[in-house]
Amino acid sequence: MGKLLLAPMEGLVDDILRDVLTRAGTYDLAVSEFIRVSGSLLPIRAFRRICPELSHASRTRAGTPVVVQLLGSDPACLAENAAQLVELSPAGIDLNFGCPAPTVNRHGGGASLLANPDQMFRIAAAVRRAIPPAIPFSAKMRLGISDTARTLDCARALAAGGIVSLVVHARTKTEAYRPPAHWEWVARISEVVQLPVVANGEVWTTDDHCRCCAVSTRQDVMIGRGAVADPFLAERIRALSVGMVIATDRSHDWCRLLPLLASFWQQVCAKVSARHAPGRLKLWLGALRRNFVQAETLFIAVRSLRSVAEVTRELLRHGVPVLPAIDYCESRVSDSRPLPLHLRERERG
Repeated sequence: MGKLLLAPMEGLVDDILRDVLTRAGTYDLAVSEFIRVSGSLLPIRAFRRICPELSHASRTRAGTPVVVQLLGSDPACLAENAAQLVELSPAGIDLNFGCPAPTVNRHGGGASLLANPDQMFRIAAAVRRAIPPAIPFSAKMRLGISDTARTLDCARALAAGGIVSLVVHARTKTEAYRPPAHWEWVARISEVVQLPVVANGEVWTTDDHCRCCAVSTRQDVMIGRGAVADPFLAERIRALSVGMVIATDRSHDWCRLLPLLASFWQQVCAKVSARHAPGRLKLWLGALRRNFVQAETLFIAVRSLRSVAEVTRELLRHGVPVLPAIDYCESRVSDSRPLPLHLRERERG
């Protein structure tokens, strides 16, 4: 059984959903949403805002290490910010060469860099020089912008730049998230770089995981939207790998999911404005509908609701054990490790 990694998903998975998903499934590693680096040195609080786990030894409540992902196009600026990030002892630093978002690509970041392997090398090499060898240093890339003409060159450039592992989202930028994922390209990339390569893309079920491993020839897999749609997918994959029979009836899993839904809702209400909190819940329920008929029922029940109180009442009516509001964010801050003195002074500055 290889490793299972939880993917970074901008706008979908933040520290709250990372907390819930890593409690539901046994992931070996999680990667944060990207932190955009563009032209200036970010303050310490910017890293902690995107990745609050940095205040807790860079781990989720379940103990899953969280790697911090950086996105940008300027080698010197990325290197400077990576060096600043090292002060917070992240579980690792990852570079984003795969985001297909138009806003990101218009500014020369994310997947747009796949057109320029030389620049990818310069970025990786600059960051590698800026961080200690003990800090795991990785990258995530797609196959290209609209074709695979430079796929292998991009992978070679990152390996030459000093990364120690590479996640390959097996689609191009223009393919975005449309199936299929071209897992065979992960196998081709692994043949030309001498470092661990992780397959990513279109893994929704245990069968998908088996086929992904077979076609990509990789045992390590990163799971994104499949984990959001099925919080127990990692658990089911591991059970299958040791010969256990996994249930096709998901009723029991839904019962196990109810406390996690309650925890998610409490944390969202503590962190997100009352205006936007219901939308966060609806977004996750919308994904859960793929695997749980009960999620469809609950989604329909809350779809038109706009207030936190109304949503909470409906959750209780559907068996979600929502507790009195607990400010989980405050509880996390209360046991945070204090910043070193030189960083506190830099933060004030």
